[in-house]
Amino acid sequence: MGKKNPTPRKGQEVKIIAGKYKGQVGKVLSVINKDERVIIENINIAKKHTKPDKKNPSGGIINKEMGIHISNVRVVSNA
Repeated sequence: MGKKNPTPRKGQEVKIIAGKYKGQVGKVLSVINKDERVIIENINIAKKHTKPDKKNPSGGIINKEMGIHISNVRVVSNA
């Protein structure tokens, strides 16, 4: 029986332990419990094409952080 990895919470620093961004450290922006994913600041950025709307009248391409599975991150500190 080993220690269980604590669940990351909003505002905590986490380190990515697997995948394309392995070894990088970032701050958790949000946790999506339904999909077991976390969104980390400036990690896993994707380009999203948007149509014009009231919020963004010109439309275009925006950069957006996408989720990483919760099992691929480990809490570093409780910031």
